[in-house]
Amino acid sequence: MKIKVFLALLFCSAIGFSQSVNDYKAVMIPLKYDFIKTDNQYRLATLTKSNLLKAGFEAFYTNEQIPAGYDRCELLYIDVKKDNAFLVTKLFIQFKDCYGKVVYTSETGKSREKDYEAAYKESLEGAFVSVIGLHYKYNGKTVSSISSSVMQTAAPVVAVANTQVEEKPAVNLSDPNLLYAQPTENGFQLIDKTPKVVMKLLKTSRADSFIAIKDGIQGSLNAKDNQWYFEYYQNDKLVSEKVSVKF
Repeated sequence: MKIKVFLALLFCSAIGFSQSVNDYKAVMIPLKYDFIKTDNQYRLATLTKSNLLKAGFEAFYTNEQIPAGYDRCELLYIDVKKDNAFLVTKLFIQFKDCYGKVVYTSETGKSREKDYEAAYKESLEGAFVSVIGLHYKYNGKTVSSISSSVMQTAAPVVAVANTQVEEKPAVNLSDPNLLYAQPTENGFQLIDKTPKVVMKLLKTSRADSFIAIKDGIQGSLNAKDNQWYFEYYQNDKLVSEKVSVKF
């Protein structure tokens, strides 16, 4: 009975924590989306930024050095998704927070243009109509402190509901090289404080081991001795690099 009460309280607090795009200072733009093959193919990253600026947002590419004073959880992370459709190109936009939670999903933009670049441009601009309609204006809230307090409230509930919580390696929050894990469809991406994507992780059957890709090198990220290690072969020798990660 106590567990049910705790879960009900958690559910209510989660509903109460309603995020808005106005809670965020700026938007981070990836250079590549899942449905294209190369960075800024069809000028999609460039078009994304120009449309974000038109909508009133500050926007930075993930490979840019952002100005001082931006906490990673004060930023939105944009993703453009493609709906498969016959003879029609359909794109829609998602804004996610630093934990990978979807804050806003746009309407779907459509195009019947046969040329890819023209079709993606028209579809993206169509999706941005609903984003521009939000009339974005940063409200000055500190999202990181709000989300942190919600997470701290939720932690005891998880412990009560499931006593078999798996231990994860210790995290040193003062480590200047600390990486932050953002959920993706098949695992996580690890970003630094810039924020820049440093490593991509793919889930395996084990919670303490991931397929890892960094700078074009494929290896694995494994939990050992209360630490995470990126391991790969170089010149037929196993290389093991300690990595500080906050999941």
